[in-house]
Parts: sequence; structure tokens; C-alpha cells
Amino acid sequence: MKLYILFGFLLLAGKKLQLKFGPLCSGNTSNRKRGCDTKYGCGNFGASRTHGSHEGLDIVCADGATVYAPFDVKLNGKAAPYKNSNAINDGINLSGEGLCFKLFYVKPDSYSGTLTKGQKIGTLLPMQNVYPGITSHVHVQMCDKSDPTKYF
Repeated sequence: MKLYILFGFLLLAGKKLQLKFGPLCSGNTSNRKRGCDTKYGCGNFGASRTHGSHEGLDIVCADGATVYAPFDVKLNGKAAPYKNSNAINDGINLSGEGLCFKLFYVKPDSYSGTLTKGQKIGTLLPMQNVYPGITSHVHVQMCDKSDPTKYF
């Protein structure tokens, strides 16, 4: 009996380690990560910023593109990346598959409810209006500010 319980635990632990986000953005089904822009820095977790380090991972997404649920999720309200208002100061808090995370620069169709994998969350906001020349992207940030890279 103990062996079955241990085996079941190891299977569950292995499943969590293997979790990968499904496609986040129309036009980027492989979830390609944003590299480095001359003016705006890099999109990897921990990249240098003026006030500390980058607390998320940037996934390439064109302005106006559809943003999708990466797996079955619960929508848990608004997540604004900035204190000041601008054209891209919107996002959403989500949870699913045992994870809590935020997507920034997205105008969600709703801030509450549930979605299944692949359903539309919303639309990427016009990053070029605020950061001309940047590689437009969805910013993925874990609620505990841990590195989300392993899920991509």
C-alpha cells in the first residue's frame, strides 16, 4: 500500500513539473520569448531594469492580437502593471493548474469567470503607443514573483 501511495505522489509531482503553458497569443503558437531591444532591455526573467530586475517573462505578441488561456483558468480580477495610467496599463490575475499568475498589457474581455484552454482572454494593448520600437509582448508574472520560464 505504501508503494502505491508513493508512486501516486511521484506521478502527481512529475505532472506539476511537466506543466507547460499552451499558446498565449495568436501568431505565436510556440510562445516565443522576447529577446533584447536596444532601447528597452531584455524580456527574460531577472533582466536588468532601471529600478531592480524584470519580475516576469515576456512572450512575443503583436499589438491587437488575441490572447488565449494557456490552460483552464479562473479569472481573478484586474492586474495593472503601472501606478500611472497609460494606453497599456491593464492586465488580469489568473489561477489554474495549481498556479497563480498575471498577464500584463492585455485588455481582458472579462475580469471574472472561468475559461478553458484556448479560449480568448482578451486583446493585446497597443505597446507601440507607449514604447515605440519595442517587441510587443504579453508579460507573464507569477503571483509569488518566482521565475515562470520553466512553464514555457
